[in-house]
This record gives sequence, C-alpha cells and structure tokens, in this order.
Amino acid sequence: QVQLVESGGGLVQPGGSLRLSCAASGFVFSWYPMNWYRQAPGKERELVATIPNHGTSPDYAASVRGRFTISRDNDKDTIYLQMNSLKTDDTAVYYCNVYTSSNYWGQGTQVTVAS
Repeated sequence: QVQLVESGGGLVQPGGSLRLSCAASGFVFSWYPMNWYRQAPGKERELVATIPNHGTSPDYAASVRGRFTISRDNDKDTIYLQMNSLKTDDTAVYYCNVYTSSNYWGQGTQVTVAS
C-alpha cells in the first residue's frame, strides 16, 4: 500500500532554514507528481509546492516562492522541501501528498518558526 513518511521538521528561529524529506513506497514513484501541503492552526490545508514526475518546472505558492525549493530523487523515492528565510507565518504541519488512484497523505511533520 502507499506510504508517505515525512521527516525533518522542528523548531527554528525566523530567518532560519529547514529541510523536509518524504520517503515514499507502495507505488511507482517516478510516474507521479508529488506535492507538499501545510496546515496552520485554525486554517485550511494549503498547497505549498508541487513537482512533476520528471522533476523539472516545479510550482510554488506565492507565499513561499523564492524561499522554498522542492526537489525529488527518483532513485530514492524521496522528495524534499528546502525552506529558507523562514517566517513565523510558515509555522504549520507539513504534509507530503500524492494522487495515484486515490489521494494519499503522510502523517505530517511539525514546523515551528519562533524566536
């Protein structure tokens, strides 16, 4: 079955950086676009970044463009989210997502940006 396992979250000061990872299994990873979403307390889940199966031309939410970079390693069945210049507004649970025959989510990893 499809499994998505995120890691790399934590507490960081404003202006700092974190790198999230999502290890995937249970499907042919190289066939599918992959996504990072986030959900802040009291807010709806929002799409942060998406990367096509071939890894080129990723897309970003306006709020993170220029600060976050999504990437993938099709040999390791893993996607990454490099987050730089973090702001307090980036505080959220970050989720890895893929749509194959159904929509699948990881368990999420908490990112807290605070001084």
